[in-house]
Amino acid sequence: MRHHDVIVIGAGSGNMVIGDSFAGLDVAVVEERRFGGTCLNFGCIPSKMLAYAAEVADTVQRAGRYDVDAELLGLRWTELRDRVFARIDADEAKGRAGREASDFVTVYPGHARFLGPTRLQIELGAESVSVEADQIVIAAGGRPVIPPPVAASGLPYETSDTIMRIETPPRRLAILGGGYIAAELAHVFAAAGSEVVIIEQADHLLGPQDESVAQAYTELARHRFELHLGRELTKLEGGPGALRLRLDDGTTLTADTLLVAVGRMANSDKLDLDKAGISTHDDGRIVVDKYQRTEVDGVYALGDICSPYPLKHVANREAETVAHNLRHPDDLRATDHGAVPAAVFTDPQVASVGSTEQDIRDAGSDYVAASTQFADVAYGWAIEDTTGFCKLLADRATGRLLGAHLLGPQAATLIQPLVVAMTLDIDVKTLAERPLWIHPALTEVVKETLRQLAA
Repeated sequence: MRHHDVIVIGAGSGNMVIGDSFAGLDVAVVEERRFGGTCLNFGCIPSKMLAYAAEVADTVQRAGRYDVDAELLGLRWTELRDRVFARIDADEAKGRAGREASDFVTVYPGHARFLGPTRLQIELGAESVSVEADQIVIAAGGRPVIPPPVAASGLPYETSDTIMRIETPPRRLAILGGGYIAAELAHVFAAAGSEVVIIEQADHLLGPQDESVAQAYTELARHRFELHLGRELTKLEGGPGALRLRLDDGTTLTADTLLVAVGRMANSDKLDLDKAGISTHDDGRIVVDKYQRTEVDGVYALGDICSPYPLKHVANREAETVAHNLRHPDDLRATDHGAVPAAVFTDPQVASVGSTEQDIRDAGSDYVAASTQFADVAYGWAIEDTTGFCKLLADRATGRLLGAHLLGPQAATLIQPLVVAMTLDIDVKTLAERPLWIHPALTEVVKETLRQLAA
């Protein structure tokens, strides 16, 4: 049985664990799909490249708002897709080749399962090998959840893993789910010319967002998409390219393509974790402590397979923690999950950090809230925005930010000073008054909201 000092299962953020300090060790990486993981190949990066093209198309369509005569002739899907994935695929190949050329890393292109706490069986096509290691890192990510009516139908469907590489945009795209994946890809394919219908079991879209953001986005989406809210899919029937979706209220919808975007699940069920004595939460996430350690000595986990925050920037931070702790077991570092920001690159953008107002209210905390419309600041006039806003929540006694929520252009960038404030424990009065805020940049919408809280 081949022995390694360290084995990393998963070459997404797991690949980031292996830095220069590991050069004197015998390291192995097990990856059954593509180097770079979900973010590079199936998620964050290609979807944002497509979303920016959709934003450009939307801007051209709305050019008359700025007294500009312009006509949108169309979004060239094939060229756009090929440009995006030419870059993605080249980066994936480069990452794989770099590890394969390393003189201290062995790449196993297969699927790993535990045989014991320190032993793995790796399936390499028709063959398999058994290996062991002193330390193992589990970074095997997650996958889309497929609801029973879809799985049982035997009919074709798409997920975020597949739909961005399709040959042509659907004529009519049905999206099952109303979260961030649904919002981003609805934006992309609407710009590409698809008629979009969204089926969501909740009464509004973007359910985990602050109630003000979720309500505002849902109302905007009503004007662009066909929405069926508070509804569930009970049966999928028809044939390829001619699907019929039966809902629980008796409604029947038709579509040529179905995108399933109801959520994601950890890949822990594919690893035979019980043979290693590794525990999981009820939702399948591996149980880890603040140092990213599992219950088994020498076994760590990071990213979507264990984290309550399925975000690439969180997985990368956890990879940094694991890399340090593998090499410095007597000087362990903890991962800080205290102020985790997130963004939805849809139209308009959404960004958030910290608690929602409904969470704070339910907790019975004493807080103050303030909101500023983008239209209330000068750059909001320049971009003719009529729907965007910044909403902040702070502790009444201390002035510490509890949550920040933005909907509107550049929201994913505007949130960052608020992330810094929460991370460094800067109160709203200090953040509003100490720094100089550029006038008339769109950041003034943040400043003005802070000033309301500080008053």
